[in-house]
Amino acid sequence: MRRSLSLTGLVVASWVLLLVTSYADMKVKTDHDPAFDFTKAKTWAWNAKEAGRVITARTANDDPEEIKSRAEPIIMEAVSTEMARRNVLQPAGTGTPDLTLAYSLLLTLGSQSQQIGQFVPSVAQWGMVPFSGATQSLRGFEQGSLLLDMSANGNIVWRGVAQAEIKPGTPPDKRTQLIREAIRDVLAKYPPKPKKK
Repeated sequence: MRRSLSLTGLVVASWVLLLVTSYADMKVKTDHDPAFDFTKAKTWAWNAKEAGRVITARTANDDPEEIKSRAEPIIMEAVSTEMARRNVLQPAGTGTPDLTLAYSLLLTLGSQSQQIGQFVPSVAQWGMVPFSGATQSLRGFEQGSLLLDMSANGNIVWRGVAQAEIKPGTPPDKRTQLIREAIRDVLAKYPPKPKKK
């Protein structure tokens, strides 16, 4: 992971996950700085400058601040609960934290398409005449990503991402449950396992 990533890039795409209806469709990935010694990190705290932010790229009517006002309390509470449950990092309190946490919520539009011949290998042994692939299926959808970034000395050293398709109309209690599940699954991958030598 590049150490040059800015601290403000620590945003959790959480409102996206608030709208997801199918937890099975959620993808969770993590990455970390292999040069950082995670065994020395004992405490954490939210980024004092900005705990998180919301970025939208769907419609001109999206209000990131309004989405943030609803999503941030849920995210912060879920992260604090999960950190305490896992007992890997302790709250820094008034001291300087070893790791600073921030979240990002990214709401965007995605698409899936299929073309004629998409799954046919382009080799002569198949004896098929080359043809241009025409789109046979196109589906657009809203998608969201929730990012949790942990930084040390201003550099991101660990990032967890949960991504899912947004399905509007999900009841608020289900949205809250899905955010908690996403955060639980992302933080379950912390600390990173040392590579085998």
